Amino acid sequence: MGGHVRPLRECLDVIAAEIAGSAERPRREAERMLMEYLERDGLWLITHQDEPLSCDERLWEWVARRKAHEPLEYIFNRVSFYSQLFYVAPGALIPRPETELLIDRVLEAVERDGSFTLCEVGVGSGAVSVTLALHLEHATMIGVDISEDALGVAAKNVADFGLESRIDLRKSDLLENVPETIDVLVSNPPYVAAGAALERNLNYEPDLALFGGVTGMDIIVRLIDAVAERQIPLFCCEMGYDQREGVSAIVPEGYGVEFYKDLAGLDRGFVMTRKDDI
Repeated sequence: MGGHVRPLRECLDVIAAEIAGSAERPRREAERMLMEYLERDGLWLITHQDEPLSCDERLWEWVARRKAHEPLEYIFNRVSFYSQLFYVAPGALIPRPETELLIDRVLEAVERDGSFTLCEVGVGSGAVSVTLALHLEHATMIGVDISEDALGVAAKNVADFGLESRIDLRKSDLLENVPETIDVLVSNPPYVAAGAALERNLNYEPDLALFGGVTGMDIIVRLIDAVAERQIPLFCCEMGYDQREGVSAIVPEGYGVEFYKDLAGLDRGFVMTRKDDI
């Protein structure tokens, strides 16, 4: 594929054809690859369709990786989340657009200029903790994960945003290594049921961040137990579209729960509040 010079439009056609079996929108992804490769924007691409290009092996390596269903975010080591760009790599879950709704729910539920301790369980890439830290300037932030790989990715993002003094990253199985009093608990836990059929691109993402036991509820149940045991005032959590009934059945005494939907109208998460604090 590589080597000789061809017009940009022809390169786009070739790339789109190569990745057609692994991309929902192959033409759009081909454009993204060329924009990344050429370090140009979409407008330049549109206005330079006849530009002669000689593409080296780096581009065709990207094409081969995408053809094998590897997500573009891992290929580029970059993902857009809540209007910011974050580093991402295998070992950390790629932040999803629907998780931006989790950020919205947290910001709606807290005093934005308040001083409180917020802990994120399953910090992953760090995108959620970093985003919340940028909006909650006086909050003390703790981000925990059981995965060393994920913590490495999170540490890079925390450093890139200059938040090392504000976000304390720790290796921990849920709240095991968090003795502090927690005011706000946030999590996008693994909630896919074991054995569920997944899209092939998800094979590249860490099982630890995806699977939540036989029903998918294992980690959510443990988190709700921790909320009750430690009397955490506010718990904001993402969940699977079919887990509302399961969560409703285990709301601790003294707590209220509200569910929220994603843009597709599916149940996507919940906000659990201690009634004394409502």
